[in-house]
Amino acid sequence: MLNPLPFARSMLQHLSSVVWLLVQTVQEMGDHVFRRRFPFRLASFFEQTDRAGVGSIPLVALVSCFIGLTFALLTGYQLQPYGQERLVPPLVAIGFTRELGPLMTGIMLAARIGAAFTAELGTMTVAEEVEALEAMGLGPLRYLVSPRLLAVVLLMPCLVVISDLTAVAGAAVISRWAFDIPWQSFAESAIERVLIRDVVAGVVKSLLFGLIIGLVACYKGLTVRGGAAGVGNATTESVVVAITTVIGFDTLCNIVLIALFDK
Repeated sequence: MLNPLPFARSMLQHLSSVVWLLVQTVQEMGDHVFRRRFPFRLASFFEQTDRAGVGSIPLVALVSCFIGLTFALLTGYQLQPYGQERLVPPLVAIGFTRELGPLMTGIMLAARIGAAFTAELGTMTVAEEVEALEAMGLGPLRYLVSPRLLAVVLLMPCLVVISDLTAVAGAAVISRWAFDIPWQSFAESAIERVLIRDVVAGVVKSLLFGLIIGLVACYKGLTVRGGAAGVGNATTESVVVAITTVIGFDTLCNIVLIALFDK
């Protein structure tokens, strides 16, 4: 019979370590702010924002456009026999603003940026570069973790907005071709039905998902063991854990939002 206790114990240990990493990073950044220093290296921060933000725009936009197009096409054909294909614009707009935009962007960033962060930090850990920074008195969290974590957290909402807009654009194109819904009518219907709470929910989710992706990727990279094979295993684990955690927290957020607002 499978004993769940070791699995639960291991999960709690990893969770406490990730929380400790977040607390130590925030504390180290706060110490530098208190001493009137930058809490992170600006050059490294801008480099990571370019990678996590600008570099992810083509992937996020392309995938979101295709998903929005497919979502509108399948939904419209299901509603067309009932004469309700005019519901496609609000369904796509609300679905992506509140749910699919943050979720799909989080999954794509976990696969693209999370894996890169883990591989980089893992290689530095194996090569003992992290220990060298500690020996020189340079905080590895400030130099390695802070720029990456802030870049992902701050750029996630921007990428989610791009995801929402490209998905709605793809849905508008297919709706005009398949269901003869005019562009103006599509835009007016979508804007009219999207509420402020839907936008706020998407932004809150994007910030939370960015924090999860950054923390998991950095933690897995800094705890690599076993040389090159360990780096590969840690990278795989980072992607799997980050995507699973993002989906789990997305479900939890939906339950909380429905319990608070959709009554």
